Amino acid sequence: MAEKNVLLEVKNLQMHFPIYGGIIKKQVGSIYAVDGVSFKLYEGETLGLVGESGCGKSTTARAIAQLHTPTGGEVIFQGKNIAGKKGHELLKARMDMQMIFQDPYASLNPRMTSGSIIAEPMNIYRQRRMLDLSRGEITERVEQLMEKVGLSRYFRNRYPHEFSGGQRQRIGVARALALNPRLILADEPVSALDVSIQSQILNLLNDLQKEFGLTYLFIAHDLAVIEHISDRVAVMYLGKIVEIAESKELYKHPLHPYTEALLSAVPIPDPEVEKNRKRIILTGDVPSPDRRRPGCSFYDRCPKKMDKCKNAIPILKSPDSGEHQVACFLHNNE
Repeated sequence: MAEKNVLLEVKNLQMHFPIYGGIIKKQVGSIYAVDGVSFKLYEGETLGLVGESGCGKSTTARAIAQLHTPTGGEVIFQGKNIAGKKGHELLKARMDMQMIFQDPYASLNPRMTSGSIIAEPMNIYRQRRMLDLSRGEITERVEQLMEKVGLSRYFRNRYPHEFSGGQRQRIGVARALALNPRLILADEPVSALDVSIQSQILNLLNDLQKEFGLTYLFIAHDLAVIEHISDRVAVMYLGKIVEIAESKELYKHPLHPYTEALLSAVPIPDPEVEKNRKRIILTGDVPSPDRRRPGCSFYDRCPKKMDKCKNAIPILKSPDSGEHQVACFLHNNE
């Protein structure tokens, strides 16, 4: 990936939510939802972001899109830091950065037709004189987008409740494509769908990526889905990225104990292999994100923990100067 252009670079991204308590609602602590995330996203690739529920994946995407204003860090998109930006500058960046949301039932306005939902981004930018399209051209583009994602243009006057879950997510995909973005943040776009429909949406996203040269940050907790669609994979635990590598490399040679445990839980459709496979069972629960720990965030559950891990924080780096990076003292002794 070294020869490719960096479209998005996230540096030490932090997203802390205040905890209020007492009679006067004074801040008494923070939820460290995202706590020092850094990665690069190359033009035209799909980076899968995977981890347990509550580890900060969706919050990371929302902080990148500035739906949450980051507590700290940088979000460098197309060479410009958009962290904390507002107004015209943020609107301009969002033309090239769109989101597909997890729940197709909640992310579509039930009072708007499918055509109005897809047209809404174009109408907003047209009103602000940032998009030079007539109303007729917008209507024509809506119909083209609907057919591009596998929906009939004659469905544009139907409301969300008249569609199935998979069709609703196709509307969400069409809406994300409306402004011709370069980057799409896909926040678990198939987790609420049936397995058969999941494959259809994944194939659609692959086809759209090839046709339009899109770049994806694809968030999921299903490792099989991530393996199918991703060029590289980043594994997240308790607000931090603990391992990042090319997809094939990570699935064949996981380095972090947490990644090993995740992969050992993925079922294999071969009874003989599945029967003889060793499972890694993690003990305990994910610690609460309301306090920072002095050492490795995975220390309490790690089957390979050392004394050093309790008080020192491992840095995400490559043990052999390659692209496979891991935050673990088993491989990085510094």
